[in-house]
Amino acid sequence: MRPIVLGLAVALALVAGYWDWRSRRIPNWLTVSGLVVGIVVNLMVGGRGGLRTSLLGAGLGLLVLLPFVLLRSLGAGDWKLTGALGAFVGPAVLTDLLMGSIFVAGIMAVALVIYKRRTMQTLRNIGRMLGSMMTFRMPGQEVSLDNPQSLKVPYGVALALTTVVYGVWRWKMEWGGR
Repeated sequence: MRPIVLGLAVALALVAGYWDWRSRRIPNWLTVSGLVVGIVVNLMVGGRGGLRTSLLGAGLGLLVLLPFVLLRSLGAGDWKLTGALGAFVGPAVLTDLLMGSIFVAGIMAVALVIYKRRTMQTLRNIGRMLGSMMTFRMPGQEVSLDNPQSLKVPYGVALALTTVVYGVWRWKMEWGGR
């Protein structure tokens, strides 16, 4: 991956993370333009191979997170941001970013549960979700993004933090000494 491509991915992540932190929304103009720019930039710097990597990354991001959007446990803006970042970084790096962001979101969730003093309610909700999984039924409204009382972790922020950390690490490891 070229430094310009990674730099643009980090810039996209920073802007999206800021929007998600401030408004709990990631606007379509940002995610859609990010997707297009990611594809075009990869095509320009990598030719057909760059285009292929870009499309595979976007497709992976959109495909992997689609079930969570359909279950209403992830917002569509977060989903589209993942696709746009995949268009920049490709499937291999996107996989690393997704794994890291799940870890970061988990830490954010635990901190939020403790801060809001909702540990027992959270444990009950986890029990409900596990019960739904065991009986192959959809969980109830209480564990959905549609519930106004549910605690919500801004996944775009977690993905942005992960992308920035990855970008800084990669820059230092590969290009920092030049």
